[in-house]
Amino acid sequence: MRSLSADQLDALQEFINIGVGRAAGILNEMTDCRILLKIPLIEVFDIAQLQQKLKERFNSGYFSTVRLGFAGQFSGTAELLFPTESASTLISVLTGEAPDSPDLDAVKIGTLSEIGNIVINGVMGSISNLLSQHLRYAIPIYLEDTIQNLLLHNQRGHNATVFLLAQTRFEIKQLKVIGDIILIFEVSSFDALIEAIDRELGVPS
Repeated sequence: MRSLSADQLDALQEFINIGVGRAAGILNEMTDCRILLKIPLIEVFDIAQLQQKLKERFNSGYFSTVRLGFAGQFSGTAELLFPTESASTLISVLTGEAPDSPDLDAVKIGTLSEIGNIVINGVMGSISNLLSQHLRYAIPIYLEDTIQNLLLHNQRGHNATVFLLAQTRFEIKQLKVIGDIILIFEVSSFDALIEAIDRELGVPS
């Protein structure tokens, strides 16, 4: 797997921070809650490393994820991933629905899909705009499953896959709900992304 330089990682963090900042602004306007979205760390993994990382962060159990495919000069899948319990807490705070409400599941799917769409579009829009790359987007979908099944579903045939993990913290009125933004690329698409970053940084080809 291709290793990244400090400058390349810094650029990716800056792009994602800009996108997350825009998404937070939109979410703040849509709700009565002040939402802070923070990206403390960005790392690159293969599937085995990512599974281990997520297991260490969240233990086991089910996850709620919003998945959105993108295509263009580089293509792949972006996900906003939460432990299902954190997702329910987040949606309960945002909507006012009680955590044990029988209507929460339907509300959760719709609300989390909207949040995921805003956050993912903010991140990918920032990357594509700053690198002057046009991307096309699929319709976001909501899934709940174990992390192993969710990641295996993203393995594209027998092609090697690169996972870019951006650990995320949602802060709402002192409530801390953690989740992850995961960008998933085939190696060739990831190389195209890094080459575009190098051009932006003025690195000789």
